[in-house]
Amino acid sequence: LCHPEGLAFDEKFALDPEDFDGVSADTLFSNTAAARGFTFDDIILLPGHIDFDVHSTSLKAKLTKEISLNIPMVSSPMDTVTEHKMAITMALEGGIGIIHKNLTIEQQVVEVKTVKRFRSGFITNPVCMSPDNTLKDVDAMVEEKGFSGFPVTVGGQVHKELLGIVTSRDVDFLEDRSQPLSSVMTPLENLVVLDAGCTLEEANRKLQESKKSRLPIVDKQFNLVSLVSRKDLLNSRDFPHASKNPETKQLLVGAAVSVKPYEESWKRLEALAEAGVDVVVFEGHGGDHQDMLDIIKKAKSAYPNLQVIGGNAVTSSEVYRLIQAGVDAIRVGKGVGSVATGQMVKAVGRAQMSAVYHTARIAKDYGVPVIADGGIKNSGCAIKALCLGASTVMMGSLLAGTEESPGSYYFQDGMRLKKYRGNFSLESLAQGNVTGGVMLAQGVSGAVVDKGTARRFIPYQAQSIRHGLQDLGIKTIEEVHKSLYDGRLRFEVRSSAAQREGGVHDLHSYAH
Repeated sequence: LCHPEGLAFDEKFALDPEDFDGVSADTLFSNTAAARGFTFDDIILLPGHIDFDVHSTSLKAKLTKEISLNIPMVSSPMDTVTEHKMAITMALEGGIGIIHKNLTIEQQVVEVKTVKRFRSGFITNPVCMSPDNTLKDVDAMVEEKGFSGFPVTVGGQVHKELLGIVTSRDVDFLEDRSQPLSSVMTPLENLVVLDAGCTLEEANRKLQESKKSRLPIVDKQFNLVSLVSRKDLLNSRDFPHASKNPETKQLLVGAAVSVKPYEESWKRLEALAEAGVDVVVFEGHGGDHQDMLDIIKKAKSAYPNLQVIGGNAVTSSEVYRLIQAGVDAIRVGKGVGSVATGQMVKAVGRAQMSAVYHTARIAKDYGVPVIADGGIKNSGCAIKALCLGASTVMMGSLLAGTEESPGSYYFQDGMRLKKYRGNFSLESLAQGNVTGGVMLAQGVSGAVVDKGTARRFIPYQAQSIRHGLQDLGIKTIEEVHKSLYDGRLRFEVRSSAAQREGGVHDLHSYAH
């Protein structure tokens, strides 16, 4: 097959770049005369040549200069999104979770240590009861937690001396629910226990031999370390793509630290570093605030091996100063989250796709990854952010409402919901003990529908991104960025009619 003028067609690109459909990102975003900001729905990517299977794609991405992930997903440091359960799930699936800062220093350290101690199949933070608790307390805990076996320890705490265990076999059919657990529990001398440090295979074998439903794991002083249950072993599976520290083999985890007040923030940073946190995310009212730049410089000086993420930034100048301060990655986005109102309240910010492109093109020259933070409402948004230079995407509303997110479910208007709120909502600010002057709300509190477990949701989103890369004819995120900057990746601006056309339309009702 030949060109009409007799020229041979290139196998993959039959046209000169200037003849490609659509426009390059450089052309799309360099029209400063129009001064238009673009966001997710405004643009669409054009397909490329596909000569490989979707399983040939790789989602490996840089979170920071030194930390790589197997999927480009980060759970947001919000108090209705990420605590240890979400962070563990994110890391097991190949991403990472950032523990929110709306906790005391001690509480946040416990959350980080819980992630670090996690081993698949083991319950490292079991719910414990005290010998002084009653059967009525057990009934309430069963109702709240959905399971019926609890270790009994001194003070009802993990890492305290194990005294026994109470299960449904011990408490069923007992009429007097005021009895203390010390009178009905199975005592330690009648329990089968495992030594701390045992492997998952050893625990499984012991469960089979003992024919027990759960076994406590204790240290040499018989303090409870963790618990292993038959149900969790049956549900546990290998996570070959889990995000782990290559040296310690522990799961990766991050934590957020406010830049103010400085004394409290520095104590928090010191405690988190001692707890083994892999990356800290400094949060404030702007990436170019001098307080932000100062604490980044001091943190990198005091802890050179600790990865530091700064932000949020939306302009090239903000990025440049953050890089000068020494950041290892930059969060990008200002007032674009589903529960953020900063752009309405302060009239400052930027459309997210414009922000991602203009910040990433500067950061790439210094080897600093960019995290698209805000507005990621589906896998399509994540793909667009990655295709405009982001290395990873930070998700809040997408993960809110999953089983692993903090908070309890409740019913309203026949729907099972969970609370979801912005970090700068009045409710969140009040819980964070913000004092002095008028509290300025830059977010709202709301609710999201139950999404089920993140262990199903995250792989689905990752697979959707893989299919998006395949449609572009690109196998890796690294190749996506090369295609972005050499002009092979092509874009079009969508009219409002085209946006409607690209979604579900003209149906009375539908289901996935």
